[in-house]
Amino acid sequence: MFRVLPPFGGDPRAVAEIVNGLMNGKSNNTGTVTLATGGATTTTIYDARISPESKIILVPYSANAFNDKVPYGAFQDSTDQSAASTTAAYAITYNTTDYSNGVTVSNSSRINVTNPGVYNIQFSVQFQNADSQIHDVDIWFRKNGTDVTGSNSQFSVPNKHGSVNGHLISALNYFIELAAGDYVEIMWATSSTLVTIEQIPAQTTPTRPATPSVIVTVTYVSMASIANVYVSSQAQGSAVVSHFANSTADKTFAYVVVG
Repeated sequence: MFRVLPPFGGDPRAVAEIVNGLMNGKSNNTGTVTLATGGATTTTIYDARISPESKIILVPYSANAFNDKVPYGAFQDSTDQSAASTTAAYAITYNTTDYSNGVTVSNSSRINVTNPGVYNIQFSVQFQNADSQIHDVDIWFRKNGTDVTGSNSQFSVPNKHGSVNGHLISALNYFIELAAGDYVEIMWATSSTLVTIEQIPAQTTPTRPATPSVIVTVTYVSMASIANVYVSSQAQGSAVVSHFANSTADKTFAYVVVG
């Protein structure tokens, strides 16, 4: 419990203790709040020191709160992916999560984000062409099931030469703004079903690691995601903290009440 003086002042000892505490930075106007879980998007602070005019400063206080400061993800696939038709679009899929913090994969192809903001999505796709002709592939982005305007790129995959299939790495990065709970898919289409997305096993002479068929990394390029945890309203003795849909336990923030 924070310490206060009586309305008409206290004895010299009590006054001295409180003044000395203030001089040493102990103003007793701090506390902690742990975000509600279960997908909650608000958490209420109850503190008698809060007034409608107070300014409340929030900073990460637990490891789980700090870990979510800068979301990121890295995913890859170790399987071959093919197109059954040249007139259909296919979502690129992933079967391995290398790193994940606030960015996850669902439904094999959907890259989901918890925090709203601008993200940089980078990919490299290993294409293989088993035909004697050069063929084109298109790669673009879909957000929440809708194609993103102006996001397509076209690549020409070299033809087979002798007994060696043609290969091409298609790679680029793309900035995209996402809301909390949005998902992105990377789509592809090809002018020939003989063009596939291929993984290559580890090789020897010299020793080389396996080549994933797809590598995707996702980086948060907005301000730190803790800006998405903020006081949205307050009254005498309480304040509502708005935040991303939270399902992580012990996501605790320290707060300072000013005024």
